Amino acid sequence: MNMANMSSVKEFILLGLSVSQGMQKMCFVMFLFFYLMIVVGNLLIVSTVVSSQRLNSPMYFFLGYLSFIDICYSSVTAPKMIADLLAENKTISFVGCIAQLFGVHFFGCTEIFLLTVMAYDRYVAICRPLHYTTLMTRRVCGRLVVGSWVGGFLHSLAQTLLTTRLPFCGPNRIDHYFCDVHPLLQLVCTDTYAVGIVVVANSGMITLTCFLILVTSYAVILASLRSQTSEGWHKALSTCGSHITVVVLFFGPCTFIYIRPSSNLSEDKSVAVFYTIITPMLNPLIYTLRNEEVKSAMRKLWCRKVGSEHKKV
Repeated sequence: MNMANMSSVKEFILLGLSVSQGMQKMCFVMFLFFYLMIVVGNLLIVSTVVSSQRLNSPMYFFLGYLSFIDICYSSVTAPKMIADLLAENKTISFVGCIAQLFGVHFFGCTEIFLLTVMAYDRYVAICRPLHYTTLMTRRVCGRLVVGSWVGGFLHSLAQTLLTTRLPFCGPNRIDHYFCDVHPLLQLVCTDTYAVGIVVVANSGMITLTCFLILVTSYAVILASLRSQTSEGWHKALSTCGSHITVVVLFFGPCTFIYIRPSSNLSEDKSVAVFYTIITPMLNPLIYTLRNEEVKSAMRKLWCRKVGSEHKKV
């Protein structure tokens, strides 16, 4: 299917974050630093989980995939946004825009499903510890990850097909720093009320449903901890605290954007910075600063790398 032939618009102009000319260079340096932090921090977690024999539990198996998805997710939007901060013509082709739309929803929805799976893992580990090894086998964990990828793909495919079937005949200025459904619906030269409802039902209900599942699972976990000793309470909270923090940082902005029809795109794109850049950057810090096992594994990986370098010399 040649998507470019389905519309008279061949390219779009991204208005970006609408910062002043004097602020663009400062924002370029800041967001470039953020993106490098995302890539380096999440790659460090992936390499640590893969190389460490101690981090072989399902929790770290899921954490490795979460870090990989964070790299992919931010890479769909951040490089283009950073480059556009110094570019005079902030254009993107029609096909490139649709590809970016697909990538944002694919990796974003996959991350939502994976965070939900991680909450289920913590529920089983804390509320059903005697059955944990039989319920969370390697095969089950693999299927849960594959299910997250498949769910993200189907959701993104639905959003993309829904958008490409709409007529774009001008204008072509997108009031955002990446291509998303809500900004694109503003440019369609036909009534989009019904499509907007479908978009909210698709994206919004997935986000809200998974968020309610997460809240319920952690409510059950906290209720089950009432009979635990103070040591058991502290250990359970330390393992769940990082995940709860990530869930709040990611689901809060996502729910704000996708649970309602968009009415203020300038406000939406400011909020979108949190779940496309800020949260992927903070995830490695949240999971390492609160987790002694990950920090210990990273130190061993570093010492092993430094030792191998000395042997070469």
